[in-house]
Amino acid sequence: MLDEKKARPVMEADADGVIEGRNAVIEALRVQTPIDKIYLARGETDKTLGHIASRAREAGIVVVEADRRKLDAMSRTHAHQGVIALAAVRQYVSVSSILDAAEEKGEAPLIVVCDEISDPHNLGAILRTAECAGAHGVIIPKRRSAGLTAVVAKTSAGAVSYVPVARVANVSATLKELKKRGVWVFGAAAGGATALYDADLRGPAAIVIGSEGSGMTRLVEENCDFLVHIPMRGKISSLNASAAAAILLYEAVRRRQ
Repeated sequence: MLDEKKARPVMEADADGVIEGRNAVIEALRVQTPIDKIYLARGETDKTLGHIASRAREAGIVVVEADRRKLDAMSRTHAHQGVIALAAVRQYVSVSSILDAAEEKGEAPLIVVCDEISDPHNLGAILRTAECAGAHGVIIPKRRSAGLTAVVAKTSAGAVSYVPVARVANVSATLKELKKRGVWVFGAAAGGATALYDADLRGPAAIVIGSEGSGMTRLVEENCDFLVHIPMRGKISSLNASAAAAILLYEAVRRRQ
């Protein structure tokens, strides 16, 4: 018979994406629940937490050390026991599967690459626009990025169920691989040499959107084929990351019609 007391933390966690406590996280790892990230109390030498960290890393899950104040703030049960996992609302896919899906449809790949988009609301909005624009997938980094959490899913208005998302260890290396497979890389940059309306987005294209504060990282920018700027007519010189993604995506849609 199922022990209700043991099952409850996992069931409650599924509703908001937070899995708390050692037994609950171990069980989630055992049944291969999609997990976006695991937070462990910094400085803990407990063997059980070490076991959780090892199993998580073997499964390719990002493990982050955090102080107990952060864990306390994240906790819903106030009994996290030094470990909190954020469940992913769906499995991540490979970059190759995104390209293969475009090929199966007989379409030029249209991909959004998010370079350290840390705000889950921005990532959710980008996923929503990507789905509406018919993009074949979105690529995010494993670290310094929002993942497919419950907040992202809610902000995406259901788009997370339809847009394949790949999570990669190194965005720069991924851009190089995309270029080897014939995809042109367009980075959104305020000082880009190419005006958006001069960019040819009709062919295989990856649109790179940088972080909310500092834009693309240096190596990612260096691996773009074109740096594209959006014409700005007002007094404010920059756009929200999700707004910039929407403008570039729909320019690609217009060009491809």
